[in-house]
Amino acid sequence: MRALRDVNVPKFLKDDLPLFENIIIDLFPGVDKPVQEYHGLVNGIEEGCRHYNLQPCEAFVTKVLQLYDTTVVRHGLMIVGPTGGGKTMNYKVLQFACSSLKDTEHYEKVIVDCLNPKSIVKDQMYGFTDPATLEWQDGILTRIVVDCTRDESLDKHWIMFDGPVDAVWIEDMNTVLDDNKKLCLNSGQIIQLTPHMTMMFEVADLLVASPATVSRCGMVYMEPENLGLMPLV
Repeated sequence: MRALRDVNVPKFLKDDLPLFENIIIDLFPGVDKPVQEYHGLVNGIEEGCRHYNLQPCEAFVTKVLQLYDTTVVRHGLMIVGPTGGGKTMNYKVLQFACSSLKDTEHYEKVIVDCLNPKSIVKDQMYGFTDPATLEWQDGILTRIVVDCTRDESLDKHWIMFDGPVDAVWIEDMNTVLDDNKKLCLNSGQIIQLTPHMTMMFEVADLLVASPATVSRCGMVYMEPENLGLMPLV
C-alpha cells in the first residue's frame, strides 16, 4: 500500500486523487494510511520556505515531501507542471531543508548542478570529436557528471535539466535512467553514476518524450490549481 501510494500519488491531478483513494480503500479495506517519519524534514521545509520568502501552505509542503520520497526510490525523476506551479522552488526548498539537516544521520548536504539542455546543441552537451584535431572534447553534461563521480564525500548531487524535454537529446539519457546508471558517450567512454547522484528534469510537459523515457522516471506533478491564489496574495 505504501509503495502504491509513493509511486502514484505525486503524478495525479487533484481530481484524480479521490478516485485513487477509493481504489486503495477497496484494495486494502480497514487498513489505515501508513504514517511516515521524516525526522525533522517538515521543519526544515518550513524553514526553507521562510528563507525563499514563500508561504509554507500544506499543498506545497506535501509536494516537497513527495519529491523527497521520489528521490529515495528513483535516480531519475521529472518535476512536471506549467509555469507558476512551483517546480523550481520545490527542489530548492528540499535542497535547503536536506542541507540544513546534514548533521543528522538521516540527511546529507545537497548540491544542484543546473543546465538548460535546449540552450546548447547536442554536441556541446554530450561532447564531440574535433574535426580538425580528431581529439575528443567533453560536453557540459559530461564535465558535470565526471566532477560529481569524483566527489568522494557523502554529499548528494542533483543534476537538474531545466528546459523542454526534446526527443533529440533525451533518448541518449535512456542508459543513464536505466538501472545500469551509465552515461555512454560517442567516444566509447562509459561513466558510471554513483549512488549519490540523481538526474532531475524540470519540464512543462512531456508531449515529445517517448514512453521509454517516461517509464524510467519518477514523476512529481506540480499543479497550480492545488496551491490556489491565497499563497500569492
